[in-house]
Amino acid sequence: MDIRQLQYLVALAREKHFTRAATACNVTQPTLSGRVRELELELGVPIVKRGQRYQGLTPEGERVLKWAQLILNTWSSMRQELAQLATSDFGLTGRVVLGGIPSALPMIPFLTKAVRALHPHIDFTVMSLSSEEILRGLEDYSVDVGITYLDNESVAGLLTTPLYSERYCLFLPDGHPLAGRASITWKEASALPLGLLTPNMQNRRIIDRAFRTANCRPDPALETNSVINLCSNVRLMGLASIMPHYILDILGNDPGLKAVPLLEPEVSHSVGLVTVDRDPLAPLVRAFRDATASFSEQGLS
Repeated sequence: MDIRQLQYLVALAREKHFTRAATACNVTQPTLSGRVRELELELGVPIVKRGQRYQGLTPEGERVLKWAQLILNTWSSMRQELAQLATSDFGLTGRVVLGGIPSALPMIPFLTKAVRALHPHIDFTVMSLSSEEILRGLEDYSVDVGITYLDNESVAGLLTTPLYSERYCLFLPDGHPLAGRASITWKEASALPLGLLTPNMQNRRIIDRAFRTANCRPDPALETNSVINLCSNVRLMGLASIMPHYILDILGNDPGLKAVPLLEPEVSHSVGLVTVDRDPLAPLVRAFRDATASFSEQGLS
């Protein structure tokens, strides 16, 4: 058994296609298929369901995949730490895959800025994911660090670091009759033409729960998985939307938008960093956790 065999298996499970997996690994399809077959023979279990095309993994293959993901993650962490020791004057290097819930994406640059201030040679891949996708990504090691809700989703068994508290406002186009109000109730908001995040998003489930608490149920005129798209539709289509209170500050106090606090009920949820609980932590993950120490809603110093 060697690392490449495990890499080929993980790529095959991710791509669900032999040729695409081979391309991702920069090898030919026969090479990838042959190395996976060698792994099956060595372990003495069938890993891939056999057929004309990829049909999935066997139950034994699913267990092998879990171990392969863990081994590859540990191998990568070891290489990061050894590279850091060998190039201590240069600093920590590598790429971190960061998954964030859509409502938190505007805040992530504050965090990546803080990491870069400490480690200038770390690069990032930032993806917009639902809270469930973040948890699945951490489980299969396709995500290194997640930014998600800490008090509204099961994060048991993960290392968590609170970052900020998310409160909610009704966003309106400038000039809307309600734009000058000091506050608006959820029941009042439910009667407006709303643009909201899609139902698979945890933010949307929080909003729906607040509406149920207020004994009302809105009928959204638009649904999207993008906060930026929501802002654009408020400004250009005249819709109202419900988003975290900090969005307007992040966008530079857009004169075309007004944010009015929502009350009755008053809703607040903790958002934070989540990582796999393991010892030792991968150096890149540890760098992110260290950088959160100076986080505040005004940004990272």
